[in-house]
Amino acid sequence: MNRKHWEPDEWFREKIDLSKLKDFQIARVTGVYKNSYTLRNKTNEVFAEMTGNLTYGVESSLDYPTVGDWVYAQFFNQNTLAIINEVIPRKTVLKRKMPGKKISYQLIAANVDSAFIIQSLDWDFNIRRLERYLAIIKEGGIQPIVLLSKSDLLSDEAIDEKISNILTIMPDIKVIAFSNLNQHHLNQVNESFISGKTYCLLGSSGVGKTTLLNQLIGNNSFKTQNVRKDGKGKHTTTNRQLIELANGAIIIDTPGMREIGLIGSQTGIDNTFEDILSLSKHCRFNDCTHTKEKGCAILAALNDGTLSRERYQNYIKMKKESAYYEMSYLEKRKKDKQLGKFYKSVMKDILKKKR
Repeated sequence: MNRKHWEPDEWFREKIDLSKLKDFQIARVTGVYKNSYTLRNKTNEVFAEMTGNLTYGVESSLDYPTVGDWVYAQFFNQNTLAIINEVIPRKTVLKRKMPGKKISYQLIAANVDSAFIIQSLDWDFNIRRLERYLAIIKEGGIQPIVLLSKSDLLSDEAIDEKISNILTIMPDIKVIAFSNLNQHHLNQVNESFISGKTYCLLGSSGVGKTTLLNQLIGNNSFKTQNVRKDGKGKHTTTNRQLIELANGAIIIDTPGMREIGLIGSQTGIDNTFEDILSLSKHCRFNDCTHTKEKGCAILAALNDGTLSRERYQNYIKMKKESAYYEMSYLEKRKKDKQLGKFYKSVMKDILKKKR
């Protein structure tokens, strides 16, 4: 373990309250489990829990520590147990809507420099899903990189066509097609990990994330599973965890995502669909919904074939979804706060009567 890589960089050092270092150490969250965490300081990694004040002060799921966070913590029993007191402000954050019907955020990782979106070139390749990943990545202020796995299954011509399809709508994104089986272009993937930087692996189950991770660390430390008979992947990674490579780069591995729900991701969507955003500036009306208005530049591009219908439909769908869930989330927060005030009022009355 390189001690230097487990110390905050200059950006975080400016955020640290030096007066708190009398009572706390700076540590990084390396794992998130059901009711506990793992932290790593300069010397070792230990299990940790949140302090009571932090637990009771949480107003939303975004306030909880997540993997990649830097925190103020106290270490006990000769550095074998830790208590998280406070989360240091984040540089970047990766989040999505909670899977299912819950209207809330799920934190995926924090303080990530670049996120690798991994899609398999056979059953999993899907540009519309790729656009969803890009939206949550760009919303978090993170640089995206696309990895296309299982290149051994397709011809060079077929691979070039898929890469071209991506670059047509996302010309500035880095795309690497590789194979864990024959190690095709695996050196290019390796070279993308820079010492001292933090990366995140995202993708569906079964696309080869765990196999790639084993390739990067040089051994089979992490278990892999075969793809199911229906072509869909099985979950291998069940917890988010942070791993250090030999060169000092840090990787956050995450469970496969079947749902990529968007909530409050308007900026990320606009940054993902920059071509559509650019067209919208030429619409006749400032409040154009881009669905029926005369003088809509986006609909004009759709009609003359400049803009593909699939990309347009995904843009409109994601914008509506994000706005709907954000409104629902804000309404839920408002009700939760009102309920909290009511409980406090009731408790005060009960205490007064006891006196």
